[in-house]
Amino acid sequence: MSEVQRSFPSHAAMDQFPVADGELVVGGMALTRLAARVGQTPFYAYDRSLLTRRVGELRAVLPSVLKLHYAMKANPMPALVCHMAGLVDGIDVASAGELKVALDAGANPRDISFAGPGKQGAELRQAVAAGILINVESFREVAELAAISAQTGNKARIAVRVNPDFELKSSGMKMGGGAKQFGVDAEQVPALLTEIGRAGLSFEGFHLFAGSQNLKPEAIVEAQSKSFDLALRLAREAPSPVRFLNLGGGFGIPYFPGEKHLDLAPIGAGLATISERAAKELPQAELVIELGRYLVGEAGIYVSRIVDRKISRGHCFLVTDGGLHHHLSASGNFGQVIRKNYPVAIGNRMAPSEREMVSVVGPLCTPLDLLADRMELAVAEAGDLVVIFQSGAYGASASPQAFLGHPACLETMV
Repeated sequence: MSEVQRSFPSHAAMDQFPVADGELVVGGMALTRLAARVGQTPFYAYDRSLLTRRVGELRAVLPSVLKLHYAMKANPMPALVCHMAGLVDGIDVASAGELKVALDAGANPRDISFAGPGKQGAELRQAVAAGILINVESFREVAELAAISAQTGNKARIAVRVNPDFELKSSGMKMGGGAKQFGVDAEQVPALLTEIGRAGLSFEGFHLFAGSQNLKPEAIVEAQSKSFDLALRLAREAPSPVRFLNLGGGFGIPYFPGEKHLDLAPIGAGLATISERAAKELPQAELVIELGRYLVGEAGIYVSRIVDRKISRGHCFLVTDGGLHHHLSASGNFGQVIRKNYPVAIGNRMAPSEREMVSVVGPLCTPLDLLADRMELAVAEAGDLVVIFQSGAYGASASPQAFLGHPACLETMV
C-alpha cells in the first residue's frame, strides 16, 4: 500500500457491479463486450436491474402510503425515464422539454409535477393543457396561470413551492432557507394563497425542497419534520384542503473518499411518524418524496478508452477519449469547492497484479480536463477502459458536450 493510500480515507465500495474474469460486468455483460455493442467510446451505461433494485429497497423501508417521485433532471435519458415511470408513482420535471419526455414515457399527467423558478408563458400553457400539477414559485406565475385558465377554459392545477425558513443541514447543495430564487418565501405564502383563492385556480398543496446530496440521515429527518410542520401551519391559510404534500428529497450517494452509504432506517422511521400525523392532521393529503440522484446515480458508469500513456517528469498520465465535456461533475467543475476524485477503475483490469499512481485526463486543451488526480489504479495501457462510477445522475445532460468541438458521448441502457 502506498503512502498516499495510507494518508487518505478510501472510497465506499463500488460493489453494485459484479466482476467476472477480471472485468466489470454491467447489466450481465462484460465491459469489453458492452463497449463493442455500443460501438464507440466514450459512453454512459445504466443498469436496469440496479434501478429496479434501488426502488425496491426504498419501498421496503418507507411507509406504504408514501408516494415516490422521480426527479428527472437527475437523468432525462428517454429510455431511463420510461423504465423509471414504470417503477415510481410520479415524475417531477423542470422544463417543457422534460415534460415531453415524461409524457412520451407514459407517465400519467395526474402524477407529473413541474418545478422551476423561471417558467415561461409558453411552458405554463403547455403544462395547463397537459393537466399536470404546477409548483408555482412567484406571484407572477399565479397571475399568468389565472389568465391562461380563463382563456382556455382549462383550470390550472397548482401547488405552492415554499422557500422554507430553515436549511437542510449538511446539504451538498442548499435549495431552501435564506434568500433563494426557488419557491416563495414562507412568510409570503399566506398572501399568495389569498391570490390563488381569488383567481379560482385549483389549489392542491405544497412542495418543499430544502437541499440535496445529504448523507446524514438525522439532518434529512429533521428537515422533513420541519417541512411537515411548516406545511401544517400554511394549510390554515389555504383556499381548500391540502391534497398533495411534497416533502422533497435530499438523499445523497457517496462520491468521495471517506463518504459512506446513506442509512435509510432512521429516515423511514421519521417518515412513518409524519405519515401517522398526516392521517390525522392533513387527512386528504397525499405524501410524496422526490428523489433523483439517489434513484439513479449509483446505477450508471461513464466509460472512456485510453488513447495515450504519457510520463511527465516522473508522473504517469492516462489520456482518454472522454473528459469534462461529457462528465463535468467528475472533473470537479460542477459545484465542488475543493476537487475530489470520484471512484475510478480500469474496468477491464479489475484484478490487477500491479498498480501505480496515475492521473486520468481527457483530450481537451485545458488543465481543467482532469478525471482522476493522482489515484492508485491498475497498470493500464492504450486501449484499456477507464470507468467512473456513481455516474447515473448529472452526467451527460449536465455537461458542456459541445465544448471544443469533440464528439458527443452515447448513452445506453442494459
